[in-house]
Amino acid sequence: MRKTEEILRSLLHQKGMDSQEDISEFLSDRPQKTYDPFLLYNMEAGVDLLLSEIKKDTKVCIYGDYDADGVTSVCILSSVLSHLTNNFIHYIPSRIEEGYGLNKGAVQKLAEQGVGLIVTVDCGSVSCEEADLARELGIKMIVTDHHSIDGRKADCIVINPKQKEDHYPFDGIAGCGVAFKLCQALQKRTGLPKSVLNEVLDLLAVGTVADVVPLLDENRTFVKYGLARINAGTRPAMKSLKEGISLKNVASENIAFGIGPHINAAGRMAEAEEAVQLFMSRDPQTIHRQVEKLIHFNADRKQKQDEAYQKGLEILKQEDKEYDFIVLPMTDIHEGVGGIVAGKIKEEMNRPIVIVSPSGEDFLKGTGRSIDTVDIYGVLKKCDDKYGLFERFGGHKSACGFLMAEDKLPLLRQAVQEEMDFLKEADPHIFDNGIPWDLELDPAEITVELAETLEKLEPFGKDNERPKFMLREVSLQGVRFMGADETHARFTAVSRAGTRADCVLFRKAQEWRSLLCSEKPVDLIGTVDVQQWQGRTRVQIMIEEMKEWN
Repeated sequence: MRKTEEILRSLLHQKGMDSQEDISEFLSDRPQKTYDPFLLYNMEAGVDLLLSEIKKDTKVCIYGDYDADGVTSVCILSSVLSHLTNNFIHYIPSRIEEGYGLNKGAVQKLAEQGVGLIVTVDCGSVSCEEADLARELGIKMIVTDHHSIDGRKADCIVINPKQKEDHYPFDGIAGCGVAFKLCQALQKRTGLPKSVLNEVLDLLAVGTVADVVPLLDENRTFVKYGLARINAGTRPAMKSLKEGISLKNVASENIAFGIGPHINAAGRMAEAEEAVQLFMSRDPQTIHRQVEKLIHFNADRKQKQDEAYQKGLEILKQEDKEYDFIVLPMTDIHEGVGGIVAGKIKEEMNRPIVIVSPSGEDFLKGTGRSIDTVDIYGVLKKCDDKYGLFERFGGHKSACGFLMAEDKLPLLRQAVQEEMDFLKEADPHIFDNGIPWDLELDPAEITVELAETLEKLEPFGKDNERPKFMLREVSLQGVRFMGADETHARFTAVSRAGTRADCVLFRKAQEWRSLLCSEKPVDLIGTVDVQQWQGRTRVQIMIEEMKEWN
């Protein structure tokens, strides 16, 4: 039996960490990995222009996005900018009325309000026409963004680690990360106290985790220090939101599944401004009111999401076809939940999917999500290049959005199937969906000490997932089904040597009922979990995969 430190070292080795320096940095509560903000291409020019316009008392607009990354980006830059000028506003477009990113109507409106400089956060890299319009209207522009740039970029100062001219050491920071680097540069240049940066670390952690960027490198530094501030209760608004959704000690997963969705719900079901008002306020009454609103928006989001999800599954059931790429028309889906519903159906069906719904007269708006083995952006870009399908189109490997003429829907179905035929020919196993795992363990190695040691790998998230372990050739004893529909189960996994581990399985007990009731040995994959109950601590495996051993 291995010691817990041996298991930890094996996991770190798999992540490419062998030197003591790398291991110490990865595990440290006070990581040091951060980079000079002026290493970002155009940062020097961006700071020069921003400070020059502040000196002239130019009216500045911080232009953001309606998701948690965009909201926190707006709040971060607003907080730091407030130490340099009072002559600034912020603007976040309506998801439903305006859509993502800069738009000409908003630029025109800002010009009428006397704005002389727009600083974007979490958007703007490819807003070419909007940047041109801003220039025609006498507005200067700085873009801070982290999205991929495919082709032409906006003709202005663009600060984005993903542009080809950039040599910043880590290009995985979120939009709030780029906004924070601009704030770091402003602090360095102006001599503001470092406390102005420390004050926004909680927002930086929330935006970084919520935007599902890699929790590696500089992002680990951002999130570790940010989580410390969240748990210290330094921002009344964050403390109130945390209490309102019944969170005590916040870890990255509580941001991903709790705080982040509540912020996103404002932009999905109403306006993102509601979340900005919360985090920019120090007034107890305003904070209480805004927390209640976010909780209401999230409950509304869940209800509409669940209704649309069930309806989507019902449509597919009625069609009774096996799709390689699902194109699902839904006429009355709420625009704020389309992406989430697409993601849930993608998980359920193990297929890439786009949900299309009416958008104005004779047009369809589409939102897509994909499985790990299919680049949905690449597939749809080839379809568009071949058939000219889309009026607007953007995205990345796992998600996309588009606008298309309604009469092109049959052509879209044909085009995606053609592309999937090519992909299946190149990789016949493209839809194999076995869960990857990190290490094989003996049940005896699953201890409370191991669970506590694994917490050193926090914060968990993209590219640093909670470790998954294989229990090979175990028999299942004491199987007990739980829940009204017996969709959950508890049991003990027993190795050939007689070592034992408690296991719990959620939602899939009916799917795997024959294995659970069989006496044949199985292979299990799951994560280690610790439960506190009536003063007792117990360790268990949360099962994610179960297969017959052979």
